[in-house]
Amino acid sequence: MKYVLMFTRRPDLDATVDPEVGQAVYKKVYEWFQENGDTFTDSGAELLGIETATTVKHGEDGPVVVDGPFNEAKEVVGGFSVIDVADMDAAIALVRTWPQLELPGVAVEIRPMVEDYSQFDE
Repeated sequence: MKYVLMFTRRPDLDATVDPEVGQAVYKKVYEWFQENGDTFTDSGAELLGIETATTVKHGEDGPVVVDGPFNEAKEVVGGFSVIDVADMDAAIALVRTWPQLELPGVAVEIRPMVEDYSQFDE
């Protein structure tokens, strides 16, 4: 089954991480992707900072374009990837080894992908 991994972090906690520790963990991230490459169905993507974001949202007179992210949460998505594993337990086991989980405010959201749209047919 395919799952989307959304790598999130809390920017307000970035300054609490020693830069050398941050670099060491980032190196582990590259190694993690190499070690687990057979589970990924895409090349994934690391996203630029939230200051580069533009959001299109609902407006009373139609879509409205807003500079920046339109997110009420403290967490921001910093990247994503798609994996293909047997089930949610396998996805969780993989994500538990994500190196950046050593850092404060880091989380990975795991969400199953819709692969069979016939379930939506009436």
